[in-house]
Amino acid sequence: MASRESEANRIHYETIAANAGKFTSPQEIVDFNDINWTALTGEPRGVDYIEADAGGVPALWAVPKGTDEERVLVHAHGGGFVGGSIYTHRKLTGHLAKAVGCRALIYDYPLTHQAKHPAQIEAAVTVWDWLAGKGFDPRRIVLTGDSCGAVLIYGLLQRLRAQGRPLPVATLVISGWFDMALTGASYETNRKKDPAFAREAVDWLASNFVGDTDRRDPEVSPLYADLSGLPPVFLQAGADETLVDESRMFAERARQAGVETRLDVFDGMLHSFQMMAGRAQEADDAVRRFAAWVRPRLGLAEANTTGKAA
Repeated sequence: MASRESEANRIHYETIAANAGKFTSPQEIVDFNDINWTALTGEPRGVDYIEADAGGVPALWAVPKGTDEERVLVHAHGGGFVGGSIYTHRKLTGHLAKAVGCRALIYDYPLTHQAKHPAQIEAAVTVWDWLAGKGFDPRRIVLTGDSCGAVLIYGLLQRLRAQGRPLPVATLVISGWFDMALTGASYETNRKKDPAFAREAVDWLASNFVGDTDRRDPEVSPLYADLSGLPPVFLQAGADETLVDESRMFAERARQAGVETRLDVFDGMLHSFQMMAGRAQEADDAVRRFAAWVRPRLGLAEANTTGKAA
């Protein structure tokens, strides 16, 4: 049974659905998320934030006290390519970084009212090149992301592989959006459970992003990509979200391609419920699971599993 604290996530999405027709400009959507989405996450203690210019891409370092400085989580924030920012996801990234025991870099990218695909993936490539120029070892980098951030993670990985460049050691994906063609059965089976992401709403988001691009193009829909040779992946999703089958389908595709894959589906949870880290036990549990799985891959000792996520 979902905790009382976790209901804040559901209320947030119900509020989005109730206000969807009232937004009169792209900026109003951005402002709504900046105020309301940010508030879901508890403030992680002992984490500093430092703004950075990552090769021209706005970015933010989350640096837990006494953390390892050679290992990095690189986070692509969600928001359907119409909202979200380094500030809405600052605290979530701080929780992840603190639980893992390394610093994290979260970056912005053009939203769809500013530019269509492939501008968003090009921003991810720019950030990677910037980190490489700083001397960071790909074997000590983990790509993380939520929702549409999955598109940026796997768009970047495909480009790196095509160029014969070293890949990061692992990926962590929260409620990944993998299929712009919207073929998952859970759009119907979870339609009454998910207050915000009906197929029609997600179709609108996809149209904003892809423009005239084929929706099954592997760069916009990782579900249709060749996943062979890509890093191990840990996927998390909420059992009640309409996108949950996209994580299930992607996990199966990854396993078939020989990629080490883990998928955890959380009962009673909705899209990107990890945004409640520091407030809801389900989100804190999810963050701890990520940390325990990824720390050995980064060459770090076993994570502390007591208390809250941060």
